[in-house]
Amino acid sequence: MESVVVSCKPEQGNRTEHVRKPDWLKIKLNTNDNYTGLKKIMRENNLNTVCEEARCPNIHECWGERRTATFMILGAVCTRACRFCAVKTGLPTELDLAEPERVADSVALMNLKHTVVTAVARDDQKDGGSAVFAETIRAIRRKNPFTTVEVLPSDMGGVYENLERLMDAKPDILNHNIETVRRLTPRVRARATYDRSLELLLRAKEMQPDIPTKSSLMLGLGETYEEILETMDDLIAHKVDIMTIGQYLQPSKKHLKVQKYYSPQEFGELRKIAMSKGFSHCQAGPLVRSSYHADEQVNAAAKERQRQGDEQLETTLQS
Repeated sequence: MESVVVSCKPEQGNRTEHVRKPDWLKIKLNTNDNYTGLKKIMRENNLNTVCEEARCPNIHECWGERRTATFMILGAVCTRACRFCAVKTGLPTELDLAEPERVADSVALMNLKHTVVTAVARDDQKDGGSAVFAETIRAIRRKNPFTTVEVLPSDMGGVYENLERLMDAKPDILNHNIETVRRLTPRVRARATYDRSLELLLRAKEMQPDIPTKSSLMLGLGETYEEILETMDDLIAHKVDIMTIGQYLQPSKKHLKVQKYYSPQEFGELRKIAMSKGFSHCQAGPLVRSSYHADEQVNAAAKERQRQGDEQLETTLQS
């Protein structure tokens, strides 16, 4: 596979030419009853979704066809201003302590088998919002005992007591995104560090060894092929079970420009490499996002844990 650094061509002075979006990134709109019904539930319960706030390209598929959504708690204003993200930044409002119950009620109304809960970064809070995160997990469990719960927190400033509070609530998957390669992290992510994200993923696994961990990498920001493989190796070394790989899409002119659009074939090859390195599951494609087909990932992780358990039992019986 070729090296992936592609620069924009200069054009007339300081202007630059954008890399043209390829046909495979065309999105099918689906505003059927599922889509409109789910949107109505969100508005009636005063809930935010990362699907809307981050302008996810899969919203019509997830809402209209799969009837899944990713809840975004702790408000709609983030304390960080990452250069790839469309979520609003600024000074957040006070925490809404009734939010966990509203999320749990919405999960019940939607009859979800798997739900993803993410949040804006709340660096203004001493606990990083971990108490509300944990209570949201517990509320979903009380009202939806057969629903699996995936959480996608920020790095919580590297305060591991906050992570422990979250892990004690026993989510089914702990997801924290590395986002980009080491070299590009200072330019792409605000206040976050590459090593802190790796450390958080490892700490989560050490706190709850049976809970799968997951991370996501977006491509097209100027990384090299070698750097992609190095990131895979770093995640494996920090005991990450599941990886997702997707295409970065520029949400507005003020955000970072796309340096390259990867083809579906390139994503397919990267998925094969990720699986060969030891991930239990890898979702890779131009429109893949961290929570894309998350229900399939939790099932794959459960099957892998069962396989490992069977192998361990067989080894024990033979010894």
